[in-house]
Amino acid sequence: MISKLVHRLKRPVGAAFVGALTTFAFTPYQLWPLAILSVVALLWLLDGQSTKKAIVIGFAWGVGQFATGISWVHVSIDNFGGMPKIASLFLMFLLVSYLAIYPALFAGLLNRFAAKSDRLRFLLLAPALWLICDWLRGWVMTGFPWLWLGYSQIDSPLASFAPLGGVELITLLIVISGSAIAYTLIHKQWSMLVIPAIIVATGFGLRNINWVTPNPESTTKFALIQGNIEQALKWQPSQRWPTIMKYVDLTRQNWDADIIIWPEAAIPAFEFEISSFLSNLDSTAKANHSAVITGVVNQDSNRQFYNSILSLGETNYGDYSYDLEKRYHKHHLLPFGEFVPFEALLRPLAPFFNLPMSSFSRGDYVQNNIDANGKQLAPALCYEIIFGEQVRANITDDTDFILTLSNDAWFGRSIGPLQHMEIARMRALEFGKPVIRSTNNGVTAVTDYKGQITAQIPQFETGVLRASVVSTSGQTPYHAVGSWPLYLWVLLCLAVGLYRRRKH
Repeated sequence: MISKLVHRLKRPVGAAFVGALTTFAFTPYQLWPLAILSVVALLWLLDGQSTKKAIVIGFAWGVGQFATGISWVHVSIDNFGGMPKIASLFLMFLLVSYLAIYPALFAGLLNRFAAKSDRLRFLLLAPALWLICDWLRGWVMTGFPWLWLGYSQIDSPLASFAPLGGVELITLLIVISGSAIAYTLIHKQWSMLVIPAIIVATGFGLRNINWVTPNPESTTKFALIQGNIEQALKWQPSQRWPTIMKYVDLTRQNWDADIIIWPEAAIPAFEFEISSFLSNLDSTAKANHSAVITGVVNQDSNRQFYNSILSLGETNYGDYSYDLEKRYHKHHLLPFGEFVPFEALLRPLAPFFNLPMSSFSRGDYVQNNIDANGKQLAPALCYEIIFGEQVRANITDDTDFILTLSNDAWFGRSIGPLQHMEIARMRALEFGKPVIRSTNNGVTAVTDYKGQITAQIPQFETGVLRASVVSTSGQTPYHAVGSWPLYLWVLLCLAVGLYRRRKH
């Protein structure tokens, strides 16, 4: 009996191990070939298995990937959730199990509708079904498209495909490459290796194409303030003015910058509570021919709360006034951190569901760019930077930079903030726009239009990042077209697969 049990568990345990190794494809490890090899191993483990067994194998792979890849979420739950360790671990178990449903769905659908181990299964249906499951994970319950395999390739030859089809196209090419290698190993048809070879070679070739044009005559001097405020102290009433004055002191030394940027919710107060201070800051910025952008929390007349971005000083908004119409309000809110799904049911259960600032309302999906000193910045507040289509919808022909403000102090010294920066780099590459990223305690950095970090300051230190950044003109194919060609490709693959299945 024990030997039978061991035999049954061999493939799921192997899948969990492979899924865990996939985390090393992402930053800070950046062993990007592991993403392709992980697909190879998963498809090899699924070959010849029943639908039920395939679901178990896919679920195990997902548990391995997410238990290691998003382990940083537990830092927030454990440190700020106010629950016993066993309860926080149980919540983490539920989150990992939920996310593992999507690779389980992929595996089950693949072995249900393409049980035959042929080229159709590996080269058409597997890549198409993988994308479908990724899209579902990025949409259901507001979406969590973290750890899409394409992000792991930001420093690989496949990154060159980002301006053509975004991170989804890169993910597709990873799965196609992994499928071709898996088919080769199973059927000993070595000619199939030409497919990943062509994909990688094309990636190298695409590096020589500039989809947008830098404007050297349009250089902007930025000063990004990293306040390094301890999260546990930030919202204590006694720390309000010491925190604000810390940002003011650091700003005072950098008035020669064109644009000075404070991070998400840098001001630990509602905007209406400190209107006089903001009016003075606006006047001082104007006197120094500079602009200040800061994150701030807001409350409207209907007692709805917003996570907002405010621009002061040299702007086209005129003198400061408390006008919420002139703010950017975060649209894509973080589940449990900024809103609680099924809150009537969940809030009474545990302090975790009553974290500070967990009752925000949404801003519009598309909003005006932020104006600062004659420059237009497409905003993405923290979590929003992982939603490429939303960022795309907010970039206009006049956009100079992508701006993302964040506060990753919730996640301590984990790999979460580093993965967050990796995702921001992908947005720069997809749209050919430099990304300006200001955070409370890191990663505060600037990328060029190719997604390469050009300036950065250390995490967990108080500091100011000074950088001169060149804007670009033009449009990448992905910005112009978006993801719909991939949707068409997926529909075509599914149609071919269903036709072949009926025929046989």
